[in-house]
Amino acid sequence: MSESVTPNPWAQWRSATPARLALGRAGAGMPTDETLRFGWAHAMARDAIHAALDVDVLDAALSAQHWEVVRARSRAADRTTYLRRPDLGRRLDEDDGGRLRVTGRHGCDVCVVIGDGLSSLAVARHAAPLLAALRSHLPAETRFSPVVIATQARVALADEVGELFGAMLSVMLIGERPGLSSPDSLGIYLTHSPRRGRNDAERNCISNVRPEGLPCEAAALKLAWLMRESLRLGLTGVGLKDESDLAVLDQRLAPLLVR
Repeated sequence: MSESVTPNPWAQWRSATPARLALGRAGAGMPTDETLRFGWAHAMARDAIHAALDVDVLDAALSAQHWEVVRARSRAADRTTYLRRPDLGRRLDEDDGGRLRVTGRHGCDVCVVIGDGLSSLAVARHAAPLLAALRSHLPAETRFSPVVIATQARVALADEVGELFGAMLSVMLIGERPGLSSPDSLGIYLTHSPRRGRNDAERNCISNVRPEGLPCEAAALKLAWLMRESLRLGLTGVGLKDESDLAVLDQRLAPLLVR
């Protein structure tokens, strides 16, 4: 006699999201497959935090796109120090700071910093594709400083780099803190008139850049709009509202409005 199978009413919902819902139970614990799935996700998150960024590979990818690239590091000497001392990840190594001051292109419009952050996996996968998509959405005359690849970096490191370069706007691409379903999320932070001492209320953030979240092309469109508006208005942060979606909608409706 065949046993009847009761369909799981949550199956359709679970196929539409990576969220951990309707896990079920086996006695007093979770089913074995869910326990293994959780362990795998946790291992991916830990690896994303602790794995070192392959700077040579990223440098080569950016150079192939004709970006000028320089390298730097924070004052956190190693990963353990970086995780225990966030303040050191926000400051440039003194020697690197002096070198950037000499080699930087002063008085530029935009300074791009790529920091490994808390997910080198995110940076390795998405930083180069994002910059490739970004360039076509900005005016050709936009003046860039060299792209800085920074290791053991926190968001505020871009403030010091931008200040050294005399940039009007700093753009930090950085690996975000991994979640159990998103070990490779890239974050983007914009700061107008970057300098040491800026706070998070003076920045704009675009988060969860990855194919399963905000794809690189969509993120590039949003980033380019915020960059243009920031340079036009002379600000970022709470004073600059993201209305890039309205701008895209206006472009789509334009042919209909002129009829």
